Amino acid sequence: MARRPLPRILSTGSAQIARSRELARTAADSATDILHPLITVARGLRRLAAAGRLKWAETPKDRRGPLLFLAASVVLVVALVPYGPLLAVVTLMAAAAWQGRDRTPPVPDGPDESQAQRLRSLYEALVPYFSTAEDPAPLYAHGGDWEKAFPEYEFDGSGRVAHLEVHYPAYFPDGEAEPRARVEHLLASKSGRGREYLFDWDEEGNTLTLRVLAPLPTDIAAQRFVTAPGETVLGFTDPSHVLRTLPLGHGEERRDVPPVVWRTGVRSTEPHLLAVGRPGSGTSTLLRSLALQALQYGDVLIVEGGGTGEYACLAGRDGVLGVEVGLAGALAGLEWAAQETERRLIAANQARQEGNPPPDDVKRPLWILLDRPTAFSHLAEAEGREDPQAFLQVPLRHGRAASVTVVVAEQFDNLDALSEAVRQHTRARVVLGPASGRQLEAILGAPAHTTPVDDVPPGRGYARLGAGPVHRLQVPATPDPYDDATSDGHRQAVLDLLPPRSTPADAGALPVPAEAVALPVPAEAVALESS
Repeated sequence: MARRPLPRILSTGSAQIARSRELARTAADSATDILHPLITVARGLRRLAAAGRLKWAETPKDRRGPLLFLAASVVLVVALVPYGPLLAVVTLMAAAAWQGRDRTPPVPDGPDESQAQRLRSLYEALVPYFSTAEDPAPLYAHGGDWEKAFPEYEFDGSGRVAHLEVHYPAYFPDGEAEPRARVEHLLASKSGRGREYLFDWDEEGNTLTLRVLAPLPTDIAAQRFVTAPGETVLGFTDPSHVLRTLPLGHGEERRDVPPVVWRTGVRSTEPHLLAVGRPGSGTSTLLRSLALQALQYGDVLIVEGGGTGEYACLAGRDGVLGVEVGLAGALAGLEWAAQETERRLIAANQARQEGNPPPDDVKRPLWILLDRPTAFSHLAEAEGREDPQAFLQVPLRHGRAASVTVVVAEQFDNLDALSEAVRQHTRARVVLGPASGRQLEAILGAPAHTTPVDDVPPGRGYARLGAGPVHRLQVPATPDPYDDATSDGHRQAVLDLLPPRSTPADAGALPVPAEAVALPVPAEAVALESS
């Protein structure tokens, strides 16, 4: 069946509209060029009139009469002088033309001497990487033309490179990680240390684009985020890598910031998380932020191996099953968590076999937060007791089906002491604080597209959820409200998010719901011991 041709008005309408727009744009440009002197004089008259009104408003009332008399005398003298009105009009037009001139500074056609010297240094430094002796017409050669290699460039206020487009020869192995890493390290060193650079490799066009990334906001305090159940905000990142924004309160102002959202629950592909950092990097801040968000919909069990009391503000709160700081309490709490996971699986399976929905206590999320669990592993080995990490195998392997989420925070020095189950089942990863490129790739499973820096604020790092991209991350400020070094604003923000206290902080009883005890619970799980 042959198709009928489209009407002519439909097939040629877009072309006619484009030509009409082009003609209108050309006519407007021509009119602007012709009327430019008149526009300049009109702008100058408006500025002179505004200056006159301002001068009249600033003149005291007792002096306005003499000022009017003086102005009238000048007008009378000009009117009586031969050619006076003509000369006055010419003078006024000249003054208006001078006042109405375009005062924007002219844009320089090219870089100044210092900027050209910096670009020339970059070019010379790249010659050993982008040149070969067999190239008959090398793009990079000592003493060559850097303008062909750097078609686009931009500098910041301090004279350092802020944006640079680099063309390189086609024979450069841009598909290999090591040559690319060497070039990125060189450009970051020559362009200025202490900043984060984003490198975008266009392998088809043989082009490398360097951009300086703006620092992530560090003044965002803990607050109620607009998220759905099962969504947790790890922190905030660059707007170019996330399509979603969250409305946040910053004092009396409101602003939208792109978040890194971690989804947990039955349909999550990354149900557990591992956070790694150095001391003071902000891993405890991340766990406090996750605990405050988790308490909105579920229950939380905290195991702290550092023994510093970072989570004392959560002890005895509604939804907090326990804050364990001793080996006995950690063993009892984690053993109960393993048995609770099994109970939930049995209850959910039984409900499905009977054709009923899972019970509410099975669907209620349970979060297990462990801060430096390897400290308990060393202590248990010294005392000849079982490693507390052994009880994490069941929650890690079957926690997604039972609505159990495990979050582990550990330091770089003790990563080898983590159990195989923790390393295998925590596919959501966060690295906070200073870290080398190799450390980031080893933990996240993929290299970061930005250059890490040595001096970063607490809570600053990178995050990767499963097989997704690597995001820059800034954790919201969630300090310990009992710390004297905490600012009043951040302390009050955390206190406002804490649930009411249901039991005394030193009560020492694990709040296990009655309906949650379907499996036998050891006697030591009832008492919480503190070291």
